[in-house]
Amino acid sequence: MEKAYRHRSGILRLRVATLRMTVGNSSQLFGIGDAILVQGEEAPGQALRLSYNILQAAGSRIFKTDYVACPSCGRTLFNLQTTTAKIKAATLHLKGVKIAIMGCIVNGPGEMADADFGYVGGAPGKVNLYVGKTAVKFNIPEAEAVDRLKDLIREHGKWIEPAHHAAALEPA
Repeated sequence: MEKAYRHRSGILRLRVATLRMTVGNSSQLFGIGDAILVQGEEAPGQALRLSYNILQAAGSRIFKTDYVACPSCGRTLFNLQTTTAKIKAATLHLKGVKIAIMGCIVNGPGEMADADFGYVGGAPGKVNLYVGKTAVKFNIPEAEAVDRLKDLIREHGKWIEPAHHAAALEPA
């Protein structure tokens, strides 16, 4: 679990991973109400962003791309942080799409079971791409894999072209 950290305003905030785990494991949040209220944030947009993230984590309101990544281990076949950053940069605008980035085929497919698309290390320097739980493209050179993932998302009708001006308006 990621740790909470202290913001310069002195308010403790949960990181999104911790928030997901908390909301996902709390059945009390489902069906109790139709609104949430976040107080205590000094910056005007912070409470709104946190509210949106809580709703996204609970699956109540999907407003951005959702990512699942493995924690990485000795079997990871690529630089997980760099690759995740590349995939996010290319797909951040895809509202409601869930993308899994897994370092290897040992545990990756099981951990990404509810993702729409998966990017999984298949061999050193090679990537396998998934649609849901099904591997559909194999042994793609790592240098081409992000572009092939974008092509796969297009093939399945989930791709939209990024609107650069709209991204500034969306909550982060």
